[in-house]
Amino acid sequence: MLFERYTKSPDETSWQALTYFNFYRFLLAFLFVSLYWVGQLPPPLGTHDRVLFALSSHTYLLLSIIFIFFIQLKKPRYRLQVAVQIFTDILIIISLMYASAGLNSGFGMLLIIAVAGGTLLSPGRLGILFAAVASLSVLGHEGYAHLLPEFPAANYTHAGFLGITFFVTAIIFLELSRRVDESRALAKRQAADIENLSQLNENIVQRMRSGIIVVDDACGIRLANSAAKNLLALKDEYPDASLETVSPELYRGLKSWLNGNGEGTTVFSHPQGYGDIQASFSRLSIEGNYQLLIFLEDMSSLVQRAQQIKLASLGRLTASIAHEIRNPLAAISHAGQLLSESDSLNSGDRRLTSIIDEHSHRVNRIVENVMSISRRNRALPVSIELQEWLQSIVDEFIQTNQLQPSDIRVHAPAHGVHARLDPEQMRQVLLNLLENGIRYSREHPLVEITVSKTDESERPLIDIVDHGNGIEPGDAEQLFEPFFTTSDKGSGLGLYIARELCESNQATLTLHENTGSGCCFRITFSHPEKQHSLN
Repeated sequence: MLFERYTKSPDETSWQALTYFNFYRFLLAFLFVSLYWVGQLPPPLGTHDRVLFALSSHTYLLLSIIFIFFIQLKKPRYRLQVAVQIFTDILIIISLMYASAGLNSGFGMLLIIAVAGGTLLSPGRLGILFAAVASLSVLGHEGYAHLLPEFPAANYTHAGFLGITFFVTAIIFLELSRRVDESRALAKRQAADIENLSQLNENIVQRMRSGIIVVDDACGIRLANSAAKNLLALKDEYPDASLETVSPELYRGLKSWLNGNGEGTTVFSHPQGYGDIQASFSRLSIEGNYQLLIFLEDMSSLVQRAQQIKLASLGRLTASIAHEIRNPLAAISHAGQLLSESDSLNSGDRRLTSIIDEHSHRVNRIVENVMSISRRNRALPVSIELQEWLQSIVDEFIQTNQLQPSDIRVHAPAHGVHARLDPEQMRQVLLNLLENGIRYSREHPLVEITVSKTDESERPLIDIVDHGNGIEPGDAEQLFEPFFTTSDKGSGLGLYIARELCESNQATLTLHENTGSGCCFRITFSHPEKQHSLN
């Protein structure tokens, strides 16, 4: 501990303390010089030797000014400056004491201040040396005064008690200095711990999958972590943004909660329509004021968990369907087939048997589609470059359906776009959308596929555009519902299964545009670096 106090480098606080002590020295010297020049020196100041008092006072003032420059330069080293300044104080104060008729002048009190200040400022036990030098100086002063007949009688008892006071002061302030150093070291460690904890908390908050937003009482956004920026498509200048501007739906939900008319949670749509977000509100009190804490959850993960529960129930349902429907259906289909082979049937009867056979196959396809939902495996996402993956699917689709290569066009940026997805599941989605597009398109190319990213959150996008007559507004609202179809031959499960598969991959399938010249179905993926792990 002692070695550390002697060898450690002084910090900025030590230099500031030395500056304050030198300021006290400057004021003291300036007071003596001012009193001298105005001719108002109170007794006993300068009563024995006025010239020596003036010379010592002016020298003290000049040295205090010089010390200021050395302190600002921090050269020479700290310990040497403290020692030189305290020894200078002792020498000048002894000179002033002699010029003012000895110990009775009261300058011994200034020596106590010098010893105390030097002990606090100096590292280690240098303060004991200051006390010893001050005591010897006082005793030397009294010994020299004893030799002068015109000087008041020497008072060795006073000098002795003053010397004891120097040592007691040095010991007390040495202990205070040690405790100050320990407190300073503890404060530094605590400050470092607090800084590290603050950085740790900031990293944890920024890496949380849940979005966190702090807004003030005027609903201005004060803080947002990375997940919240991604969910709300916030720019870097979000501290200047208003919540009402960023997300009007979230703002209305917050205001309703503040007015006591709403619950502590609300669900609203992404500002750019990339799915639903659940928000919960809480008050955060800070020094009498309050701020609002908003937690945001991407509903895609919640929907995924709900979907798994739904699929489990659907699995039991489809097992029952397979048992209750497929066997009777097979019997009906077989009976119809045998009936159609009879030679006694007329053309009308044969038409009826063909209807039985056609609708038996249709019911069978519906059962197969429903069972495919329950049997679907969990998504196994991998990072894929979308253009190359899409092109392989398009080439296969063109070959299978005997189309021209120009019938389906793929547009993608030169730098490539990556997304995390299950290739087999999303392949089924693309094939379904391509089949619908080819069925309804009237112009060339029949279908256009565009790969891009959102401007705000940089989520990967796939747009599948056909050139048909669009969808009726009433039909568009029910488009993704199970068993809804506008075709006599459709099962109504294609788009429903496609959306379910997208949700399993934490993507969203939406009807992005619907005009009289065609429809645009958009698949929006989660950000590749922020996508939750799929279970």
